[in-house]
Amino acid sequence: MLRIVLAATILVGLAATAFAAPSRIIILRHGEKADPWKLCEIGVQRAQALKLNYLGKDAAKSLFEEDEPPAFFFAITPHTAELASSAAQSWGKPVILYSAMPNGSKKAMAETLNIRTREAASNILNNPTLKGKTVVMVWEHKHIADPKLDAKYEREAAVTLRQIFKLNIMPGVPDAWPEDNYDYFWIVDFPENSNVPSKFSMVKQEFGKSFPKVPANDWGEPDGLDASSGCELDD
Repeated sequence: MLRIVLAATILVGLAATAFAAPSRIIILRHGEKADPWKLCEIGVQRAQALKLNYLGKDAAKSLFEEDEPPAFFFAITPHTAELASSAAQSWGKPVILYSAMPNGSKKAMAETLNIRTREAASNILNNPTLKGKTVVMVWEHKHIADPKLDAKYEREAAVTLRQIFKLNIMPGVPDAWPEDNYDYFWIVDFPENSNVPSKFSMVKQEFGKSFPKVPANDWGEPDGLDASSGCELDD
């Protein structure tokens, strides 16, 4: 009898863990970058603009419900952590960094990004602390969505958020995040007690005249930056 009770308890615990997804995950890319470690001035301006307009406390066009502030901000690289910091600080929240640092070869960095993306996504989907919450993921764009990565690892564990969060089964979700787009949010909603998303939407970052140098190009269109911007032009 004791064994039956223990087995039932374990099954209940596993079921609770399996359906511990947040109610909403807000995904965005890091800002424009100066080098492998830091954002350029335009990227720094984007971080400030995001805090004031969308992601910070008392933001003008907040993405959060009044009664559901962000539970946590997640990041993976120095660029993503730098972008998230201003908004997170305004809430008195930490940035949880699944660190992938550009201090090795490109191949080693790519593998680290694969591993850390899987770890972060698994935690977010299965952590009871996050159940029903809203979380923000500032991520590296190829590990948000990239068909080449999806094809390369199709026989292994998924390495893009698009695949891991099952966005690939939803209509209207792009299969790639364009190189020149730093100015969109992907917003993913999950129903209660499910880790399969029920809604996907894209929101363009628009800052009006307050940040005129920060690009607001349409999806898939060039950002208009050149060498004089001080930003890296190649990924």
